[in-house]
Formats: sequence, C-alpha cells, structure tokens
Amino acid sequence: MRKIFTILVVATCFFACSSDAQNGSIDSKTFETEMNSGTYQLLDVRTAGEYQSGHLKNSLQADWNNQDQFVDRIKYLDKSKPLLVYCASGVRSGNAAQYLIGAGFKNVQNLKGGLNAWKLEGKPVESAGNISQLSIDAYTASTKKSATVLVDFGAEWCPPCKKMEPILKDLQSDKSIKFELVKVDGGNDIDVMKANQVSALPVFIIYKNGKEVWRKQGVVELTELKKQLAN
Repeated sequence: MRKIFTILVVATCFFACSSDAQNGSIDSKTFETEMNSGTYQLLDVRTAGEYQSGHLKNSLQADWNNQDQFVDRIKYLDKSKPLLVYCASGVRSGNAAQYLIGAGFKNVQNLKGGLNAWKLEGKPVESAGNISQLSIDAYTASTKKSATVLVDFGAEWCPPCKKMEPILKDLQSDKSIKFELVKVDGGNDIDVMKANQVSALPVFIIYKNGKEVWRKQGVVELTELKKQLAN
C-alpha cells in the first residue's frame, strides 16, 4: 500500500502542475466564498487531534499522514463534486490536493496558508470544546439497555460515517425490528474506543442481552444490519 501510495503521489505532482486553473491554491477570502456556496465538499487533512482542537464548519476529516486511513476515507467522497481541502499551513493539503486530482477528483482547491492564514484574518473556527468522555461503566450499562443493542462508533467528520447516516435512519424507521441504538463519538470517547479495540471508523457492534455477538468495520448495507439484528 505504501509503495503504491508513494508512486501515485509522485505521478500526481506532475499531473497537478500541468492541470487547468480550476485546481490549485486559493486565498482565504475565495475559499470562504466557495465554502459558503454549498456546492463544495470540505475536507480537513490534518490529524483527528488537530481537527478536534479547531476546524472549519461542516468539514470532514482524513489524515493525509495516515496513508491507509486517507485512501479509505476519500472513497466515500463524490469525485464529480468540487472539493475544498485544508490543513494547518497549506503544505499537507497541497500534497493531498495533487493526489486527489490524480485519483480522479475533477475540481480540487487548496486553502493557501492553511488554517493559520484563515485564523489570522479573523475567520470563524469551530472546536469540540470540553466535552466529557463517555465512561466505560456508562458504556457497559448502555449495552444492557435493551435485549438487542446496536452500537455505532462514528464521528460527524468521518466520510464513511456520514455515508451510514441515511442507512441508520432507515433502520430506525423499521418498526418490525426491536433494538436500541447507542452512539459512541469516535473523536471524543477515546477510553471506550480503546476498551473495545476500535481503531478505525465506523465500527458497528451488536449486543444481545449484554453480550457482543457481532461487529463490523466500515460501511454496512441495510439488509445486513437487519439480518444481524434479527438473528
């Protein structure tokens, strides 16, 4: 995977240099205008920790320095829809933008100067704040709230997690299946993540009478969830 990723990065660097003007770095003012237009996807390529400390509203996150995670998460973005990318200074996101262009994304724009330049201009940044972690005891209790419990380890900034939102909504609307849905914030509830050996998002775990009977990482089809919950 690392060798393939490196080759793609080198190849896309050449491609990006010769690409048309729709792909490149833009200043904060232009970036903000595009972001507020509602036509763009927004991707933060920093680490999850950096994202939690402050990020742009409605941005998704995929760590450029974590090759496997980055490649996995961008699979759930729309290549035909314009994409805005940013990092702390514009370097990582510049490299990521070149890779994304080579991967087939039609229109990729990088925030020149990154979030540092954005902040210097006094533009708004959101942060998670001081949100208390879910305790392990509280988590354990939640898995016994019903005879059947489905736990969703996810995060608002995770592309495949966003992909699962309508599937979970459809699942909850099916009154023929009796279960309790419990959500764990993968960006905040670190102790629970570690205790359950969850290192990637999303992860779904089904408990029957308080005991884990099934788990799966990644996007899961509605039919599979229904089948597993009904077993």
